[in-house]
Amino acid sequence: IIKIGGEEKDFDPKFQLYLQSKLANPHYRPEIAAQCTIINFIVTPSGLEDQILAMVVNVEKPELEQSKQVLVRKQNEFKVTLAQLEDDLLAQLAQADPATILDNVALIKGLEVTKET
Repeated sequence: IIKIGGEEKDFDPKFQLYLQSKLANPHYRPEIAAQCTIINFIVTPSGLEDQILAMVVNVEKPELEQSKQVLVRKQNEFKVTLAQLEDDLLAQLAQADPATILDNVALIKGLEVTKET
């Protein structure tokens, strides 16, 4: 079920949504970018070179192109994780009492977890 315009609609697994933007370089939050396929139709010489190189690599060494795609996916996942950690950290800092911020064990542990991740 999807909620569109306040109404709940049944979801069809074949459903695809295409959005178009007039912005030259739209910026999306990492969690949205990780769940979408963003196609940039602006052609630059370097962009065209990258596309052709990817096609050649895919034909000559498909395993290398596959590993590149896996790395790109991981990078997107890391961006989402980083955004979530930042949001959690900011929320903890906003809720902390300034007078006792150095004694707040939960906040310090949260900082350590964020630092280690």
